[in-house]
Amino acid sequence: MTEQTTPARHAPSPRDIAARAGAATPQTGTSPVPAAAPGAAPAPAATPAAVATPPPAAVPRQVTGAQALILALEELGTEVVFGLPGGAILPAYDPLLDSTRLRHILVRHEQGAGHAATGYAQATGRVGVCMATSGPGATNLVTPIADAYMDSVPLVAITGQIPSSLIGTDGFQEADISGITLPITKHNFLVIRAEDIARTVAEAFHLASTGRPGPVLVDIAKDALQATTEFRWPVPINLPGYHPVTRPHSRQVREAARMITSARRPVLYVGGGVIKARAHRELLQLAELTGAPVITTLMARGAFPDSHQQHLGMPGMHGTVAAVGALQKADLIVALGARFDDRVTGKLDSFAPDAAIVHADIDPAEISKNRHADVPIVGDCREVIADLTAAVTTEHEAGNAGDLADWWVQLEHWRRTYPVGYEQPQDGSLAPQYVIERIGKIAGPEAVYVAGVGQHQMWAAQFISYEHPATWLNSGGLGTMGYAVPAAMGAKVGRPDACVWAIDGDGCFQMTNQELATCALEGIPVKVAIINNGNLGMVRQWQTLFYNARYSNTDLGRQDQATSAGTRVPDFVKLAEAYGCVGLRCETPDQVDDVIEQAMKITDRPVVVDFIVHKNAMVWPMVAAGTSNDDIKVARDMAPDWDVTE
Repeated sequence: MTEQTTPARHAPSPRDIAARAGAATPQTGTSPVPAAAPGAAPAPAATPAAVATPPPAAVPRQVTGAQALILALEELGTEVVFGLPGGAILPAYDPLLDSTRLRHILVRHEQGAGHAATGYAQATGRVGVCMATSGPGATNLVTPIADAYMDSVPLVAITGQIPSSLIGTDGFQEADISGITLPITKHNFLVIRAEDIARTVAEAFHLASTGRPGPVLVDIAKDALQATTEFRWPVPINLPGYHPVTRPHSRQVREAARMITSARRPVLYVGGGVIKARAHRELLQLAELTGAPVITTLMARGAFPDSHQQHLGMPGMHGTVAAVGALQKADLIVALGARFDDRVTGKLDSFAPDAAIVHADIDPAEISKNRHADVPIVGDCREVIADLTAAVTTEHEAGNAGDLADWWVQLEHWRRTYPVGYEQPQDGSLAPQYVIERIGKIAGPEAVYVAGVGQHQMWAAQFISYEHPATWLNSGGLGTMGYAVPAAMGAKVGRPDACVWAIDGDGCFQMTNQELATCALEGIPVKVAIINNGNLGMVRQWQTLFYNARYSNTDLGRQDQATSAGTRVPDFVKLAEAYGCVGLRCETPDQVDDVIEQAMKITDRPVVVDFIVHKNAMVWPMVAAGTSNDDIKVARDMAPDWDVTE
């Protein structure tokens, strides 16, 4: 019996959050409006202060700053906070005990809190919330904050700070977390007055969830949490100059539609922004209307069904030959919520040399950052794609439609000739790809898959079929080892009816496996598949290919046990049992299905399966870092012949 999933609950829209928080605070004069970026619709004119209407004020209540914090989180619809208390944040934990609307999950390490909040946000579309104390508690959040920043995840991190009178004195457990995180947050706040707490939290939620999503830090001095203030809701939001553009410019859209219908070799290059915008249905409609091939980046797996005939797979360093070749030979690339990062483009000056570029993104800073956009479109992907569909339909009605028959002949040849595959080891040991493939088949496309970083991450992206958005979670931009277990925990909390599998490596797993204790005690029955090859697998692959097989510090075992397969110190089965989980081990191909089925039947506790796999397996295809996508290898010393079509 397998767990059944239910669709992710609909997350509150930016409009919902604004309504909960209240309208913008009336300003003296007018709010500054930034200049529109190329391709952006003009920003709306600011409302004069004289005609602005403040939100109706509720009857104020006398509360402490800490109570104001908890009440604001409740009013903003927060369901869960992942955190760990300490001295500076302790005042907030007292009223938290009385809340009937907030669930607090006590993690074992603050990094786990941050990744759990990220997994929750990625799985649900809601804002993830984590909380820590000052100094080392706050700095332990730096990695998950940076991770969320790179992958555009709506996250609010709340940290306690030493009393305001001691800030700057090197007081006990002082760290300038606002300064530390300035480059890796969308915005951050240092709050030193109790009366500013509720408004600042509302602003943080609004910033995190609107425009391009991202992490926002709220650092609150301990004396502000302890002081008395008035709490009323809704609160006015005061963010002058923050006006993210969501509606695309119609002229740019019409030009993009004209280019799409006149192109002979178009490609829809889909990034994670499509999932953030909940634009998968609109994408499917546009793709079928145009007939163009679709490629989905590592962060966009599930945005377009893998089973769809127009889907060519993932591009980039470990992408399919068909996807990489389509980009290289395209005459038009329509980039939707993607950023032309180096893992996709390879050597940038050789990327897609003959392609014109239509680039749509909600963040104007991304457009033309790496590759010049011939047609820049600033806007929310769902609105951009819907408008593109309408404009392409108009072009078709006027008799303008491209002939893609020859293009598809070429694409189908690449797809048929160079499929993603693997070989079974001759010694009878387990192929890691086979393990992951069977997990995907048995758990099915409704499950949520959360990967760590390394070879297992790439195999999970390659060998599991993703049919729905928000069913594939991973650390893409930062590549954070230790992401999988806590992120899976957060995803399961956000979607309790879904079957959640963390696919982790034996190296990654040892960085954050203490959160299994959290899962066991909090009743969060995630399933963890450890792809145990006894090594830091991806680093070892690079050492094999580029360092003459000189394996420097990648073997996770003891030298006198070098012949033993997999990491055995620690014993992951015993470790799982010590944490209150079920521990299983699988070492041969004939055991794989039975062990996975056994794990699927356990729904009341976390399950950890130690899959002992062949250590020499590699991820193919591969484009070596810094080289051209034209030099992709389908296996060692084997490259595709780009010019043959039959």
